[in-house]
Amino acid sequence: MEESRPRRAPARVRAVPIAVTPEGFWCCPSPAALHKSLKNPHHHHHHPGGGGNNIHSSKQQQRKIPSAPPSVASSVQQNAPSVTGESGRREAPDEQNATAAAAVDAVPDKRQEQAGDGEAQQHKICVGFGQPETTDLTVMLFGKEGIAVRMTVHRDVLCGSSTFFAEKLADDSHGDSPLRSVEIHDCDDAEIYVETVGLMYCDEAKHKLLKQNVSRVLRIMKVAESLGFHACVKSCLDYLEAVPWVGEEEDSVVSSIRHLQSKSYGVSPLLKRVTSDSLYSPTDTLSHIVEMVLKSSDDRGRREMKALVLNLLKDSSRCTEGTPNICSELFYSSCRGCLERLQLLLAEASEAGFPSQVTRQITLETDNLLWLVEILVNQRICDDFVVMWASQSELASLHAKLHVASRHTVSCITARLFVGIGRGEMLPSKDTRLLLLQVWLQALIDDYSWLQCSCRSFDRKLVEEGIGQTILTLPLEDQRSILLTWLGRFLKLGDNCPNLQRAFEVWWRRTFVRPYVNQARDGG
Repeated sequence: MEESRPRRAPARVRAVPIAVTPEGFWCCPSPAALHKSLKNPHHHHHHPGGGGNNIHSSKQQQRKIPSAPPSVASSVQQNAPSVTGESGRREAPDEQNATAAAAVDAVPDKRQEQAGDGEAQQHKICVGFGQPETTDLTVMLFGKEGIAVRMTVHRDVLCGSSTFFAEKLADDSHGDSPLRSVEIHDCDDAEIYVETVGLMYCDEAKHKLLKQNVSRVLRIMKVAESLGFHACVKSCLDYLEAVPWVGEEEDSVVSSIRHLQSKSYGVSPLLKRVTSDSLYSPTDTLSHIVEMVLKSSDDRGRREMKALVLNLLKDSSRCTEGTPNICSELFYSSCRGCLERLQLLLAEASEAGFPSQVTRQITLETDNLLWLVEILVNQRICDDFVVMWASQSELASLHAKLHVASRHTVSCITARLFVGIGRGEMLPSKDTRLLLLQVWLQALIDDYSWLQCSCRSFDRKLVEEGIGQTILTLPLEDQRSILLTWLGRFLKLGDNCPNLQRAFEVWWRRTFVRPYVNQARDGG
């Protein structure tokens, strides 16, 4: 027994422009055109003239359009629209005379609205494909915002292109009458659905996608896949393989095609753009990049690439936070290489008559080490480098033999480590912190005036805070020894020595005030 349906009030029809191809009419009006029609508060009147390409206008009252409920209850599948069939359905006279053009049915007027609360208000679009006199099937789409689309199509075209329609129309008769109408409810993207059906009328869908953008092609591919329109899916994949992906498009493309790997569409060429089967591991590639940067001979190129690689590694570490750092050995191997070269250069510079370019090479190696230290800090694996640097007593003794102009950049590394300890960016042991102060603090004090004048990145307050905090992490007796030594140097050098007064005040309170406070508290 046929299920009863609420009667829909007759609607005025106006034709809207639609793109024409040699295969027929297939382009759906854009959402902007649909919304413009919805918002137009006037009525449009028909103008005389025939032909599928004539543009007619009819005025309509602006009303709020609720979602159109389906006339027949249907279940919604995850990847395919739900469908109900209607056999032997007669078209209205104005539908029978429709040419191969799109037409928009106006919203029912007030008299029609008052006909009954059960009548659904819809904004209807009528689209014809191919030769209108030979159409033998009507497809009704019910989408969002109360939009309903009626497509007059050809059964053989849809069945020949789409496995979805072929299955739904396999039983093409109810008694002696062929299935004349198919209803599809809960259509998420009616505009793209219509365009995809139109592509079934094209000999080569790929050519019709040339002027589309990646986002729209992904939408078309999604609908084509749900319809089993395999030729269109393949054309969309060919398009996506050939065009660049900009910004977030890459993630959208990869997520849209990854599930197609198990099918015979051939998505490997697309996925190879973001994945590789190469024998070169990411670690090997990164090692090669680091080596190229460290050996660069151009100042500007080296400076810019150091900043770029540092930022890229910083972003990568955020994405992989919590995973083991597989590049730790790579960076420490580079650090050991820089230290070996730096020691050889300092030994060469300590001899009389050393070449002038040695000073430049010392500056380059210390700059390379500073860059590697920043990478280790960002990767949170810098503790071992503090141990490595604190153990360079031989390097420190060579440093003391050189003129300050040749050696002062070496103290930038020491200063950066003190800043890192003060900030909590690295957590070396007590013995390592003490050794670092014993081996390198005096060298830093000796170079302090040059560091302030010659190093643009040198931040005096930050360095002094880091040195003071490092000293205050030691046992009180070690604090006393180091701070008293500093005091003797500061009284002689003044501004040419780090100002550790804040650390000195804390040590003073710990030494002279706290014992009496504790004694008074215990006595009380």
